[in-house]
Formats: sequence, C-alpha cells, structure tokens
Amino acid sequence: MSEKAQIIQVPNTLRAKVGGKMGALDQAAIAKAEAALADLSSNFGDWLLDEVKKIEAAQAEIKATGFTPANADKLYFHCHDLKGLGTTYGYPLVTRIAGSLCKMMDDEAIRLQAPRHLIDAHLDAIRAAVRDSIKEDTHPVGKILADTLEARVKEHLNAIGHKE
Repeated sequence: MSEKAQIIQVPNTLRAKVGGKMGALDQAAIAKAEAALADLSSNFGDWLLDEVKKIEAAQAEIKATGFTPANADKLYFHCHDLKGLGTTYGYPLVTRIAGSLCKMMDDEAIRLQAPRHLIDAHLDAIRAAVRDSIKEDTHPVGKILADTLEARVKEHLNAIGHKE
C-alpha cells in the first residue's frame, strides 16, 4: 500500500504583523529613559521606606490578629513587591532578603507553615538594611545575613517536605 503525503507550507505572517526585523535600538530613546530614571531616583529612598512601612503594618496585623490566610497573603505580596523593587531602588540586599522570604511563602498551600520567627528575622533584616544603608549583598554583614536566612528557609522547606 502506497500512501502519498502532502506537505503544506504555512506562511509565517508574524513578521508582517510585528513590523519585520527589529531595528537598532534608538540610543536617544535609551538616553532619555535613563535621564528620566535618574530624575526619579531622588524619590527612591522615600518609596523604599513606604514599602518597608507596608511590611511593618502587615507584621503588626499578624501580631495583633494571628497568622491568618488573609494577612499572610498581604505580607507575602508586600514582600514580593520589595523583591521586585529593592534593586531598582538601589538595594539589591533587600531584593535578596525579600526573595528569600517569598521563596518560603510562595506556595499558598504551605504559606501558613512559615515559622513566625523566621518571617520576623527576614523583616528585621530588611529594616536593618534600609536603616543602616546596607545596599549590596556583597557587604560583609549583609552577605552573612542573607546567606543565613536563605539557609534557614531551605532547612524549613526541607523539613516540611516541600520541593524547591
């Protein structure tokens, strides 16, 4: 039995829809964006403090009402914001510490199993980094702090049988 196969070539219309090859990056536009970011950078310290206040409020709520799904979620999302904003605001150490806390609380199914003392240690570390202007995760104290917190998170996740 002999069967013939027919090959159908489908035209690639994506290039036409997005405008063909991407041209060279517009250096003037990049320079303009960098200048705008530099202008905004004078606000970064205030904005970072606003983010820290949000995690402090979430922490206070947990202390007042207990560790509930609602306030655990609130804390997680504020920390997730800090994870994304820390480096932008000039604090890669804050990004790293917030990232460690997020890793421990990422999975909604195990979020409430996060040890309160370990949550508080992360939040205290973020506050200390901002207060003492410890920006880089290569700073001797910042590095030890971040390494230790990450190790404790890993131990916790392993202890509860959570796969990373």
